[in-house]
Amino acid sequence: MPSPGKLTASPTEMTKKGKAYARAGVDVDLANKLKRAIGAFVRQTHGPQVLGKIGGFGGLFRANFSGIREPVLVASVDGVGTKLKIAFATDKHDTVGVDLVNHCINDIAVLGARPLFFLDYIGCERLEARVFQQLLRGLSRACRIAGCALLGGETAQMPGMYRKGEYDLAGCIVGVVDRAKIIDGSKIKPDDVVLGLASNGLHTNGYSLARKILFEKMRLKPSSLLLPGSTVTVGEELLRVHKNYQPVLAKVPVGVIKGLAHITGGGLIDNLPRILPSNCDAVIETKSWRVPSIFQILQKGGNVDAEEMYQVFNMGIGMVAVVAERSARSAMSILKAKRIGRIESGSGKVRLKF
Repeated sequence: MPSPGKLTASPTEMTKKGKAYARAGVDVDLANKLKRAIGAFVRQTHGPQVLGKIGGFGGLFRANFSGIREPVLVASVDGVGTKLKIAFATDKHDTVGVDLVNHCINDIAVLGARPLFFLDYIGCERLEARVFQQLLRGLSRACRIAGCALLGGETAQMPGMYRKGEYDLAGCIVGVVDRAKIIDGSKIKPDDVVLGLASNGLHTNGYSLARKILFEKMRLKPSSLLLPGSTVTVGEELLRVHKNYQPVLAKVPVGVIKGLAHITGGGLIDNLPRILPSNCDAVIETKSWRVPSIFQILQKGGNVDAEEMYQVFNMGIGMVAVVAERSARSAMSILKAKRIGRIESGSGKVRLKF
């Protein structure tokens, strides 16, 4: 029990002069108020597997893997990168949460997994109610659409760590796959077909270079029109949402897809080798699909070497699937994909043909 004197202050006194922690830049009361207000967003993603109340020290998820003979948990963690700088510049924060969830889902979908639950981390200079609510709305929407529970998260106010008005966003996902249905690329062999699923723009990679080209070299602004006569601004183009490919991939019969690569940082050049056997190369016909105009603008505006473009950006292909020749036509129909290359004998590399 505190001793008498001036060592403690009553709630009224603390309110009158303001709390020391809030004056230092960390408003705990605001954080608690906002966290109570997000309950509706979070509960929309919860099914009967989620136990316990919102706001506990940990999230509880009751595992029920009926229909899966040998369940294997698959986990991944990622961030949105400097795409956040576009959100800051446009003051639009409801899409980057969707980007984060979809990116993480794709990273486990390449193994054949479906998502179970997601955890988010938001680190900021100072908590702003409007921004926080937009972020949570995006996270919740993406999880709800994906059938994934937004199980919990952490919000940290750290003045001095971030610039005013800025934040960082990261997330962790856990999914499940039947061990017999894991997709790992081990069955890929020469004469298999490489299929490409279209991206929706830059997704969440290459933004450091894109920002340098567009804003420094070309001297454009987020509000500038991307092309003369266009109705799309630079900001709108750069905030296009990262696609979630898991629902369409799940429609392909088990065993048809031999390997999947999520085309993120490193592009086709660095991501496809992650699933190739050591005796196989992927030969990519770069003229087999139409590269979206944003990438053409970036290459020309930044005078970037063609091969480097395919190592930094997805170039219009957000996901790659490798299938046997006999399965190519049906897989293309289901995935709405294009045939973009083939597997040949080699040493586990990607060869681009221009």
